[in-house]
Amino acid sequence: MPAVLTLLRIKNLALVEELEWQMGPGFIAVTGETGAGKSIIIGALQLLLGERADKSFIRTGADLCTVEAVFSGNDLQKLNPQLVEAGIEPCENELILKRSLSSTGTNRQFINSSPTTLSALKNLGDELVDLHGPHDHQSLLSPETQLILLDSFARAEERLAEYRKHYRQLQTLLAEHSALNTAETAREQEIDLLRHQINEIKSANLVADEEEEIEKRYKLTSNSKRLIELASATANKLSEADDSVLSQLAETQRLLRELEKIDNSIAQFSAAHAASVIELSEIARALSAYTEKLDLDPEQLAALEQRVSLFETLKRKYGGSIAEVIEFGERAAERMQKIEGRDAELERLVKEIENVRSHMNRAGEALHKLRTKGAPKLSENIRRNLRDLGFRQSEFEAKLSALDEPRASGFDALELLFSPNPGEPLKPLRAIASSGEISRLMLAIKSALAAHDTIPLLVFDEIDTNVGGEIAHAVGAKMLTLGHDHQLICITHLPQVAAIASSHFVVSKDVSRGRTFSNLRKVTGKMRQEEIARMLGGKSESALKLAASLLKEK
Repeated sequence: MPAVLTLLRIKNLALVEELEWQMGPGFIAVTGETGAGKSIIIGALQLLLGERADKSFIRTGADLCTVEAVFSGNDLQKLNPQLVEAGIEPCENELILKRSLSSTGTNRQFINSSPTTLSALKNLGDELVDLHGPHDHQSLLSPETQLILLDSFARAEERLAEYRKHYRQLQTLLAEHSALNTAETAREQEIDLLRHQINEIKSANLVADEEEEIEKRYKLTSNSKRLIELASATANKLSEADDSVLSQLAETQRLLRELEKIDNSIAQFSAAHAASVIELSEIARALSAYTEKLDLDPEQLAALEQRVSLFETLKRKYGGSIAEVIEFGERAAERMQKIEGRDAELERLVKEIENVRSHMNRAGEALHKLRTKGAPKLSENIRRNLRDLGFRQSEFEAKLSALDEPRASGFDALELLFSPNPGEPLKPLRAIASSGEISRLMLAIKSALAAHDTIPLLVFDEIDTNVGGEIAHAVGAKMLTLGHDHQLICITHLPQVAAIASSHFVVSKDVSRGRTFSNLRKVTGKMRQEEIARMLGGKSESALKLAASLLKEK
């Protein structure tokens, strides 16, 4: 089962307090008076697609706005590798996207109830929804976008990815070659600096994990005099002084024994006392042994101070830790080896550059063949769609030309050329002034790509602006055809387009309790006829008859 958007839930977004929109597959028309809030639906979808959001989107008086979409269908399983990569459990037949925005500016997003990043949400949204608005036609004027459209039609994405891999490798190798092939003076200066750095680090005889041990030994050694004083004083108080703790405890032990002879119940106290005496004796002996182990060797202390100072000097110059200093030294040695072996390295790079360039050229030629084969087919497909959309005698050509130098996009440049009227020369799209012509051309291109497009939901936001009459009928018929392969939502002002849709929803604006609310409702039967009549100019008898006629034609 193809994936479809089955539910869109919006809460506290702009004029919408709470809206729950359930929908099915096919061509869905959304209509309503200007300012009713149709654009809020687009705004909600854009939020789910990872677009920028700020707290001004939140309905006045609310603290939090949320947008949630539920997609259903077996085709969703193809997104599981992407979900797993984002740390989300794979889905079966349902995928839930949610985004919330609080008045404090906090943004949160979820995929199947799991918190996720905005980037992951955007990447997933790009696989689910293709949104086109009145201003998206500008992207169609870009040669880069035009080439992407051809690659999509020609199924050349894999070839393009392979070419780009080799192209990036070549650019990296060329940069390395250029960096090595620098002026001789600069090379000698760099060698002198590298040699000094390498010798300084190497002469330190560093070990990655020695810093902690040296610091510990230095701390003990530098405080050894004080440590001996404290340990000796404690041991003296415990056992060596005339009035030592242990000598006094010996007297209390004698008294307890006398008590025990009279009263056996004192035995437990006597035993505890004896144990304490033993433990304190052990502490006194341990402290005496501890003082004997402490070393007051001044030479050892000086050596440790010098080592610690060296560590700090090297870390200031080469890294935040001894491990990073060692790593810096290794990189410097590799760099010096490359520079000293410059000629050999340059020779190796030249060979590798030629090898990668050869792979890139083969991939580029394979990509060029696919584009050359696909461009005429795309042109003919779009010409057929244009004829269906009222351009009976128009001409269209996807013209490929060779670039002077390879680019990340390949060896080709593409220019989409269009002539809407007979006798006029083909011109680049950017030379066409009519937005109505561009709108229909956009629809013709999307229709041509429909069979190659795996994105389940297409959304058109008033791309039928500036067209009418018979052309409006043709636009509606083309959208209905697109709706056979995709779920298609079209926000439209054209009654001819709305009448032909598989289902029809109306956005209205109401005022209640001094507040404005946008609402959405499905219209069928008489209600749909009245909405089509309104779009035709009113609910007069003639408008209602014409609306009924349009609905019968579908």
